[in-house]
This record gives sequence, structure tokens and C-alpha cells, in this order.
Amino acid sequence: MTSKSMALFNTLMMVFFLFMNAPLLEGSRDFKVGDNLGWLEPDINNVTLYNQWAAKHRFQIGDSLVFEYNNDSVLVVEKWGYYHCDTSKPIIAFNNGNSTVKLDRPGLFYFISGTSDHCKRGQRMIVDVLSPRSPHSTAAPPDAAASPSPAQSSGDAVSTVTSSSLVMALLVSTVATLV
Repeated sequence: MTSKSMALFNTLMMVFFLFMNAPLLEGSRDFKVGDNLGWLEPDINNVTLYNQWAAKHRFQIGDSLVFEYNNDSVLVVEKWGYYHCDTSKPIIAFNNGNSTVKLDRPGLFYFISGTSDHCKRGQRMIVDVLSPRSPHSTAAPPDAAASPSPAQSSGDAVSTVTSSSLVMALLVSTVATLV
């Protein structure tokens, strides 16, 4: 390879590694649960409000959920507690009106209102925190109005093209023309 070819190759390799590590360079974000509504008992016709809200966002390790509420509370519970609106054994309980939960691991987090009637009326939410380097989540939170036992999803497979795969294709084609 000529020195010009080698310089191009090194530049492309550096760009490739930058794209591969881009998700690691993003900072953590704070998400206000329910946006302008905050954390409150949803309308009778909108019992999936919070799971729909959560499904619109991509949560990463290090992000935080900010719950703003009045005369209520937020409980982090296990899966069983979520589906049965069981407030008796929370993992963590907040009742100060402005609570922040740090998402410190990948996987599902379950939140319910500390008022069981509110939970039964839809004030509950499942948040799926993506694993590092995961381009997207394939799991969607179950419908809050569904039966208490969770059902398996049979979603279609989705194919995505990421910026790193485009850079890799560019790199391979450039190297192939140089050799």
C-alpha cells in the first residue's frame, strides 16, 4: 500500500471506531414521567397512558425518571406486584411529590402508584432499559388493561441499518479497491 492509501485506511478505521463507540459517548438523560401531566391517576379512557409514554422513549443505563405528583406516591415493585397492584412489598417507595429513579441496569423496571385504586385504574408503568450497545428494544410493555398474567409477544423481526454498519461497508469497499 502507498502512504496515501495507508493514511486513508487509518482515517477510515478511526471513523469506524468512533461510530462503534458513539452510544457510549452519549450522556444520561432525565425523563419527566407523563411529560406535562406528571404522575397522576389517568382518565378512565386512558388506562395505558404511562405504558404508552414509556414505549415512546428509549431508556439507557444511567438515565433517570423524574416523577412529579401531588397526594400520591411512586413504588418500584417486582413483576408480580405490578400485575396485582400489590403495594405491600415495594423495592423502593417515594412520597415526596418529586422523586427521581436512576435506571442503573438493563431490563424491566415496574412502577405503580402507592394508592392501589390508582394502580388498578392504570397508574402504573413498565420501563425497559436497553442493554449497552443495543440499537433498539424489541419488547413492548404489555397493555395495562390486559389480564394479570403476562402474555408472550410474537412480534415480527425487524431489520435495521445502523451508522456503524454503513461505515463498515464503506471501509470494506475502500480497502477492497486499494488492494
